[in-house]
Amino acid sequence: MTLKLFAAPMSSATPVVHAIAELGLDCDIVMLDLAKGEQKAPAYLALNPHGVVPTLVADGTPLFESVAILQWLGERYGVERGLWPAAGARERLAALSWTSWAYVSYGALVSVLNFAQSPQADVRLHHAPLAADALARLDAALGRLDLQLAKSRWLLGEAFSLADLVVASVVTYSTYCGVDARAHAHVQRWLEAFQARPAYRETWLGETQAA
Repeated sequence: MTLKLFAAPMSSATPVVHAIAELGLDCDIVMLDLAKGEQKAPAYLALNPHGVVPTLVADGTPLFESVAILQWLGERYGVERGLWPAAGARERLAALSWTSWAYVSYGALVSVLNFAQSPQADVRLHHAPLAADALARLDAALGRLDLQLAKSRWLLGEAFSLADLVVASVVTYSTYCGVDARAHAHVQRWLEAFQARPAYRETWLGETQAA
């Protein structure tokens, strides 16, 4: 199968680039210049009508939305590499639940926080009480994640999986937005282990790994 990913540096496509590196896939990665509006070009809009990254084209068929791409990569390539639970495994349901939670439930609160306080948002949308409420809700959400991570080293057990990559990517991004995860010991330990992975350091931080 031929794979082509349209991405952009340090964007919502970064976890997908990271997943491709963890899986060791042969994929043509095209970095778009968002500042120049390359994601709004007609040829790209034909693949992704929303004009955002990422978009993964698999044998000519486009797939967009980060969580959909990441879950598909897990199902298509992760099982055979030991990075995603097999169909029918109890852990498969947990993987789908937590990865969807990260982007839908937790991610929605991060968006609220950004609109309410981010310097990147229109100042007319800023609202300190709303930001404080979002931070409190995000902290409570991390508390629930902390209880899950108290059970094992990684989200699904003792081995790293793409479920960790998906959820930790969203949580890492939230810390850039003002969320403090340090009060949650298991979450903090897990994030540090995630961020020490060579593929993370290469794709997120631009570090070149020694041969």
